[in-house]
Amino acid sequence: MAPPKQAQPPFSKDERVLCFHMEMLYEAKILDIQPGENGQGWQYKIHYKGWKSSWDDWVPQDRVRKFTDENKELAAQLMSQYKNLQSGKAGKQPKKAGRAGGSDFSSTRGSEERNPGNTTQASRGPRRQRDYDLEHEDAFHSRPSIKLVMPDHLKALLVDDWENVTKNQQLVPLPHRHPVNDILDDYLAYERQNRQEGSSSMDILEEVVAGIREYFDKCLGRILLYRFERTQYHELHDLWDSANSESKHKGPCDTYGPEHLCRLLVTLPELIAQTNMDQQSVSRLREELTKLATWLGKHATKYFVNEYETPGQEYIDKARSA
Repeated sequence: MAPPKQAQPPFSKDERVLCFHMEMLYEAKILDIQPGENGQGWQYKIHYKGWKSSWDDWVPQDRVRKFTDENKELAAQLMSQYKNLQSGKAGKQPKKAGRAGGSDFSSTRGSEERNPGNTTQASRGPRRQRDYDLEHEDAFHSRPSIKLVMPDHLKALLVDDWENVTKNQQLVPLPHRHPVNDILDDYLAYERQNRQEGSSSMDILEEVVAGIREYFDKCLGRILLYRFERTQYHELHDLWDSANSESKHKGPCDTYGPEHLCRLLVTLPELIAQTNMDQQSVSRLREELTKLATWLGKHATKYFVNEYETPGQEYIDKARSA
């Protein structure tokens, strides 16, 4: 009996397509095709039109879109949103385009396997694909939107962070010398000087910071890591499980630093959109998050690491086989 014939990839070599890079959709050409990891799905070598060949990249299927009028319109909308943001008129990218609306960085983690394991198109598929295909326009526009504006310096650091991990296969040295808990404590101490004790403004500040801590702890292992970092995360998780009462490193907020905190900040718009917050509360939250992002940008030299570490070959092999 002949073996079953493998399904053909939905995109072909030399096909003109659109491909997500960050949260933007760019015209691209497929240079090559290969089966995905463990034989599931497909991967495509992409050349972005107008970009240097050094940006050619192997991407998973969920980042590629057919070159249709509908998708071209989406690409134009994303570019318009981005230009408006640069002029201060609007927020970042719409949530519909990726996993984290309001940010042009978070979808890269989707492309680097934010969630463990591979998902084929025959199954439910990646969330970005499901959202794009199934989400109703009315429901999408009715969601509250934070549209967080990140300082340019932080955006540059986020891009460097993405390249260091996904391109250079480097890691943020952990435990971090400036963990998230310490950073948020420093911000609280700074911002309390501008608030009246016992006021509603002070209550909101403390509630927002407490919420960020909780979101960071819950989200880190689920949506904030690139695939290459997951082995490091599992090693640290073992450390947390065995930590005694005197240990300084008991969880994500005690171990990870500003690099991963920034990833959370650009992911929050999508997360908040899934809540039942009213628009007034969302607007107030946006003010608080903008203040935090601005303050962090001003103190980036103090908190961010100067160099990423290059792991040994044993780690690299383990990460690739995970």
